[in-house]
Amino acid sequence: MFKLITGRWVSQLIYVAAKLELADRLKHGPRTVEELAAGAEVQAPALFRVLRALASFGVFAETKNKRFKLTPLAVTLQKAVPGSMHPVALMFGEKFSTDPWDQLLHGVKTGEIPFLKAHGVSPFEYLEKHPDALKVFGESMTSVSSMENPAIADAYKFSGIRTVVDVGGGHGSLLSAILKANPKLKGVLFDQPSVITRARQDQYVTAKDVAERCIVESGDFFKAVPKGCDAYMMKRVLHDWDDERCATILANCRAAMSEKGRVLVVDSVIPPGNDPDRGKLLDMQMLIMGGCERTKQEFAKLFRVAGLKLTRVVPTKCPLSIVEGVRA
Repeated sequence: MFKLITGRWVSQLIYVAAKLELADRLKHGPRTVEELAAGAEVQAPALFRVLRALASFGVFAETKNKRFKLTPLAVTLQKAVPGSMHPVALMFGEKFSTDPWDQLLHGVKTGEIPFLKAHGVSPFEYLEKHPDALKVFGESMTSVSSMENPAIADAYKFSGIRTVVDVGGGHGSLLSAILKANPKLKGVLFDQPSVITRARQDQYVTAKDVAERCIVESGDFFKAVPKGCDAYMMKRVLHDWDDERCATILANCRAAMSEKGRVLVVDSVIPPGNDPDRGKLLDMQMLIMGGCERTKQEFAKLFRVAGLKLTRVVPTKCPLSIVEGVRA
């Protein structure tokens, strides 16, 4: 129980290590704590205690004479490695993430969204007003997506689908992975105007083997989505919103899709029982932010409200599943 209670301490230690870029400072081999402290411009005695504590969890390892080296866990905190967790560690350690957690009890008591209590605006409004936080958030999502997207593209067979719309698809990393895996498939990247402006200049939809099969459109998915396509995919979109607004998004997809079209919701699907599951913890983060993760039954209810029928849940090799629906 003590280990669980103090879990927040460990998270904050990892944040400090990421902020000081300690993993990158060790990528060429072990260094003394004095060398690390000088490079990071911090106090060596305090840094030693931080590193010693992290080493007890397998993040870095102490050798002789207060020298430290990388471990497999510590390597994931390097900025340039595939699937880097560096931006994730930063995002969850910054005040825009931690302050709303301090309002969790208030939210449980009142039903008010803790993020609103902490910051006075919604998460998306906050990010648009704070470019530094938006940058960290974007880099974090890109890093996590780089590990998830190949698994999602591999798990679903797009046979019979000519065009897929990535609704709220950000800069198009998932759509790009799917188009690369399905050479005959065409795609539409759809998101807010400010996001699409940045996406047009990003590496994903401008890639040589993707650009000729992908168009980008901007708009508001609460009002309408591109019409006449065969599949409407939403990755980590519905978990941002309450049931009423999710039903609106799904109903707009139903109204726009071709006669035999389908929706593909890529999200955590919380399993029954008491076993550990990442979705159950992520649901707490969404409680803080104003959204939620859902069970298969809760997705089925959402689909029914929107005039859809849940046909199956397709597991992937990452923590997300693909919830498929068609016209009811």
